[in-house]
Amino acid sequence: MKATLIDENRNLKWTDVDTPTPKKDEIMIEIYAAALNRADLLQRKGTYPSPKGWPEWMGLEVAGKVHSMGEEAALKSGFKVGDDVCALLGGGGYAEYVCAPYGMVMPMPKGLTYEEASSLPEAYATSYLNLFYEGHLKEGQTAFIPAGASGLASVAIPMAKAFGARVLTSVLSDEIASKIENLGADVIINSTKEDVSEVLKKEEEMGHPVHTVMDCLCGETLGQCIPYMAEGGYWIVISTLAGIETTIPLRPLLTKGLHLVGSMLRKRSSEEKALLLKELVEKVWPKLEDGTIKPSIYKVLPIEQAEDAHAILERGENVGKVVLKVK
Repeated sequence: MKATLIDENRNLKWTDVDTPTPKKDEIMIEIYAAALNRADLLQRKGTYPSPKGWPEWMGLEVAGKVHSMGEEAALKSGFKVGDDVCALLGGGGYAEYVCAPYGMVMPMPKGLTYEEASSLPEAYATSYLNLFYEGHLKEGQTAFIPAGASGLASVAIPMAKAFGARVLTSVLSDEIASKIENLGADVIINSTKEDVSEVLKKEEEMGHPVHTVMDCLCGETLGQCIPYMAEGGYWIVISTLAGIETTIPLRPLLTKGLHLVGSMLRKRSSEEKALLLKELVEKVWPKLEDGTIKPSIYKVLPIEQAEDAHAILERGENVGKVVLKVK
């Protein structure tokens, strides 16, 4: 089979590799589409390798068909050869085939394309984990999801809205703000014109304090904003794209009983991920099938153009997910 390897110059090459064979608890998937994540860019730079036991090449989420199964997977998974599936991976999605533990494999939501389904596992699992497991977000509460134009926010904002939350987000320009209006955020902050902490302060004064933050930016803004959260609120750090340092006033952390939490989906065990994915299928897939939540795809490129796809993420051009078409 073929897979996208990283050469000594960090270039991407669609080249021949050994075809995998599923272990007893694995499903072998014939990949039709693979979605990009910022983790792919880090892996290409050599700073975010695949976890032990996964292929060395990139790719955290795919969609395709069940090709074959190990004995245990065939007995316990409920899938059969030819079923349309999508899967969360530790790596290996930029390829024609991949093997994954059956707990990492989900049925494709009805009515979605392979390209749309490939954009679900990593982004939807990350959003669901950090909004509802770590962030304890409830109907009627307010969530702040910075970087509204990111592929992850394009999932998290509609998901939070679908479960009855009020949502704030931030962007870098009015032009970007207009592009993400369809995601349904109640408040879009242009952070080049507005002080994010002042907006959160006003929201608190108006009776809408932020209960849950899913933050991929962090930096100085974190410390400036945390005093204006709701009592018992959760600030979930999932990345540090805007900086690794901040100054946190400890008094509101103490008096409001706030929670500052670091969270990485990739560090969780296969068993933990399987339970999370099971809940996704039960609670989120119906909202995808009835149109309450709609996948946001920015661009689809053939797998041979993975370099061009990475460049889109590097430039921050995309609003929504970038997907590689394999078949």
